[in-house]
Amino acid sequence: MITGYPLEKIFKTALKNGGSFADLYQESSEISSVVCDDNKIEKVITGTDTGIGLRAIANLKTSYAYSNCCNETGILDLADALANGVNPDSEATIARTYSLQQPVDFHIRILPNTVDTGRKVAIVREANAAARAVDPRVRQVKVLYSDKHQRLAIANSEGLLVEEERTYTLFFVHVVAADKNIIQTGYEPVGGLIGFELFDQVDVVNVARTAARRAVQALEAREAPSGMMPVILSSEAGGTMIHEAVGHGLEADLALEGLSVYTNRIGETVASPLITVVDDATLAGKRGSYGYDDEGVPAQRTLLVEKGILKGYLCDRLYAMRFDMISTGNGRRQSYKHHPIVRMSNTFIAPAEESPDTILRNTPEGILVKKMGGGQVNTVNGDFVFEVSEGYLIRNGEIGDPVRGATLAGNGPQVLQSIDRVGNDLGFGIGTCGKDGQGVPVADAQPTLRIPEIVVGGTSQK
Repeated sequence: MITGYPLEKIFKTALKNGGSFADLYQESSEISSVVCDDNKIEKVITGTDTGIGLRAIANLKTSYAYSNCCNETGILDLADALANGVNPDSEATIARTYSLQQPVDFHIRILPNTVDTGRKVAIVREANAAARAVDPRVRQVKVLYSDKHQRLAIANSEGLLVEEERTYTLFFVHVVAADKNIIQTGYEPVGGLIGFELFDQVDVVNVARTAARRAVQALEAREAPSGMMPVILSSEAGGTMIHEAVGHGLEADLALEGLSVYTNRIGETVASPLITVVDDATLAGKRGSYGYDDEGVPAQRTLLVEKGILKGYLCDRLYAMRFDMISTGNGRRQSYKHHPIVRMSNTFIAPAEESPDTILRNTPEGILVKKMGGGQVNTVNGDFVFEVSEGYLIRNGEIGDPVRGATLAGNGPQVLQSIDRVGNDLGFGIGTCGKDGQGVPVADAQPTLRIPEIVVGGTSQK
């Protein structure tokens, strides 16, 4: 790949009009997807995409250009065009030699591109049939299978040279159930930095039934109560709240630009002493994992909050330059068409020692959340509103009737500081996080947590 290019010449060209840093990102991606919708296979897509992106940093500002032309002449032309958009800056020192860093082996057992498309179609059909068989009130089912194999190479003007291969596999089922004028949905995704062996570990029939059961159960559930009350977030709920209400506010581009409730608070108490928050891109098989980030910085485990004390922010190379910090390996991009920005990887609240059953027994009443839905967060002040896609009443320390239509409203730092029980379990959720027009694969997680008082929005009285 990139090792055959005259890297010194490329970076000298990109920085000929000034600048302190430049890097080159090359990507070749092979994708495959199968979509079943309305009880038929709607799409079977395969394809490849190859390109390069070139970045120059001058006066702590980024200039970026990309192209599908990956030969030497095309890259030098791109570098020349990029240089014309760079404002004069101090002259960079360009490395003359490059030594390839040791790649990370993700131990992929079955590369999806070696699996026949017919087998992928078969598991999608199987899940579709399983979801529809749960209940006659299931009206719509969408099943998606997708895989992506990336070959990346990253080099920069400081002499870094990295190559990496990543394989992602994703499968989800989305169900709509209806009864008279009531419509409810259920959703269940699985996947990660893993090959087709995912389906040796996961039963697609169970995934489909889980999504369908969630939708059908919501049809029969009672209306959620409203008011201030205790809420237990099950580990099964995934880490949506920690990702949205906390994680984004700890990304350096927001935190260091005064756009976060956590700005200038390193060393301060921002959560309960029971709370430790970590971002870890090194976890095996997780959807947000990688060996090197998209700037060539090694993946790492970053401690963000320790026993309630804010320890630091997630950082990329640009913000490391701007604020005299060290990159935490969180410079990520959607593809070669996008410049890197600060992003989470696998973000979670660390488990403690209490059993989830004990937490439930010691909560006389409230709401148990088993699955979170979507929501909105204001990173500047920390206020959030989240939907509950699967919830239950708590009565006398036991799980009671299911409820529908519940929302949780609060303030991220205030909720974190109020948490008074933390379980010894840990449940991961997966997704694709959108920010600044880019989407990257992520995972988030939490143990069972008890919030002693939070605003629950519902349509019935408590």
